[in-house]
Amino acid sequence: MDETLRRACIERLKEELVPAMGCTEPIAVAYAAALAKKTLGALPERAEIAVSGNILKNVKSVIVPHTGGLRGVENAAAAGFLAGEADRELEVLSSVREEQYPLIAQYRERTPIFVKEAESGCVFDIGIRAFEGTHAAFVRITGHHTNVVRLEKDGEVLVNRTESKEAGTETDPLTVRAIVEFVETDSLAEVKEELERQIEYNTAICDEGLKNDWGARVGKTLLKAFGDSIHNRAKAWAAAGSDARMNGCPLPVVVVSGSGNQGITASIPVIAYARQLNASHEQLLRALALSDLITIHLKSGIGRLSAYCGAVSAGAGAAAGICLLHGGGVDEISHTVVNAIAIDSGMVCDGAKSSCAAKIACAVEAGLIGFELYRAGGQFYGGDGIVSKGVENTIRNVGELASRGMRETDEEIIRLMLK
Repeated sequence: MDETLRRACIERLKEELVPAMGCTEPIAVAYAAALAKKTLGALPERAEIAVSGNILKNVKSVIVPHTGGLRGVENAAAAGFLAGEADRELEVLSSVREEQYPLIAQYRERTPIFVKEAESGCVFDIGIRAFEGTHAAFVRITGHHTNVVRLEKDGEVLVNRTESKEAGTETDPLTVRAIVEFVETDSLAEVKEELERQIEYNTAICDEGLKNDWGARVGKTLLKAFGDSIHNRAKAWAAAGSDARMNGCPLPVVVVSGSGNQGITASIPVIAYARQLNASHEQLLRALALSDLITIHLKSGIGRLSAYCGAVSAGAGAAAGICLLHGGGVDEISHTVVNAIAIDSGMVCDGAKSSCAAKIACAVEAGLIGFELYRAGGQFYGGDGIVSKGVENTIRNVGELASRGMRETDEEIIRLMLK
C-alpha cells in the first residue's frame, strides 16, 4: 500500500478515536470554561460567552454529565468553571464528585453568565471571556472540540492560531478503495490500543443503557417490540448507548468525527455482528477500523456540525464493517455504502437530545438495508436522486448537500429550536 495513504489512515484513527465523557458540544463548552478559569487563575465572578448557532442547538437539550441533570450553555460553562479539569480536555468533568452537583447549581445561580450567538459565521465556534476582579481571561475554540485558536490573560495574547477551515475546503486523501486496502493489509498494531478502547468503552455504555432506564429507552423498547434477531440487536444496542449518553450517563465514549453518538453508531453494530458470526478478534478490529475510517471519510466534506445527521454517515460506516465481516471486498463495500447513504441522507440534525437514539437506530437500519440489498443483487445507480456513478462521486455529492445545500435548513432548525 502507498505509505502516504497508510499513514493518513493511521493518523486519522489516532486523531479521531479519543475518549469523551458526555455529549461533546456541552463538554467542549465546559472545557473552554475550565481553560478560561485555569488561565484566569481564579474562579470567575462573571462570564460572557459567544457560541455559534450549531453549538446552541447541540447544547440546549442534552444533559451535562456530573451536574445532577443540568442542561444548556450556561450550566455547561458553570460546571467547567467550578469543577472542570482543563488538562483532561473532553473528559473535563470526569472527576466531578456527586457532592459537587449542588455546588455547581448554586454557583450558576449566583454568577452572571451571559450567552449570545457568535457573529463569526463559523459553524463551530465557542468564545468565553471570564472575569475576576480587575482580571480577565479569554478562550476561543473553533473548528473542532479542543482546537484552541486564541488564549488571552489581561489582554496579553498567550495563544494565537489560524482558525480551522470549513468543511469541503481541504482535500481528503482517503478513498473507499484505499481504506479497504489498509484494513485488509495493515497489521493495525499502531491503532490497536485505540480500537480496543473503543470496544471497551462503547460496549460498556450500551450495556448501561440496556440495564437501566435512560431517556426514552429506545434501545430497550426495540428489543421488547421487535425481538432478539441480530438485525434488531445491532440497532437496539447502539440506540441504548445513546439513550444513556444523551441523558447524563457519566461513562466515557470513544468518539468518531468529534461525536460520541457517531462513535457508538460506527462501532456497536459491528461488534454485535462480529459476536454473532464468531469472528476472531483480529477480524473485529479490521471491521471496526473500516467502519471508523468510512465514517470519517463520509464526514470530511460535511464538517463537524451541520443540519445533516451525523449518524447517517456512521450507519453507512457500520454497514461497511459488517460487509467486511461477511467476506465483502472493495466492490461490495462500495455498493453497500452507496445504498446506505441513498436511503436516509435526508435525515436532519436538530440538536443533541434523547431522540438521537432513535435516529441512530434508523441510520443503522439504513446501513443494514443497504448491505442486504446488495447481497440480494439490488443496488441504486447513478442518477437515482443524489447517487452518482462511483462511490467517491456519491460521497462528494453528500458533502455538498450537507455543507452547502443545507445551510438555510440549518439556520431554520436553529431558529425553530431557539424561538
